[in-house]
Amino acid sequence: QVHLVESGGGLMRPGDSVSLSCTASMSAFGGYIMGWFRQVPGKERQFVAAITFSGSSADYTDSVKGRFTISRDNAKNRLYLQMNNLKPEDTAAYYCAAKGGGWSSRSGEYDYWGQGTQVTVSS
Repeated sequence: QVHLVESGGGLMRPGDSVSLSCTASMSAFGGYIMGWFRQVPGKERQFVAAITFSGSSADYTDSVKGRFTISRDNAKNRLYLQMNNLKPEDTAAYYCAAKGGGWSSRSGEYDYWGQGTQVTVSS
């Protein structure tokens, strides 16, 4: 059984930084593509970033490039999202997700999901 638990959200001001963590209770964590998605009420879940098995490569949605950094620690079964220079439009529930098999940025192709952590950016 797989459990993904996010932590680190909260209320932030524009320009702040925050780091999200995702702890995975699963075997072979290193065998999964890991991703971060976000969702606001009434909208579809949006791809934020994903990282390869070893962490050697990552991809980001254009709106967060240069501000967010995804990383992973396979020894600790953890995924991270460092979020810098936060903007009000970053306000959303952030979800980590795990995908077996090949690379994808499509939420529907991810196999396991956490419960989400809320990030609110407001002055």
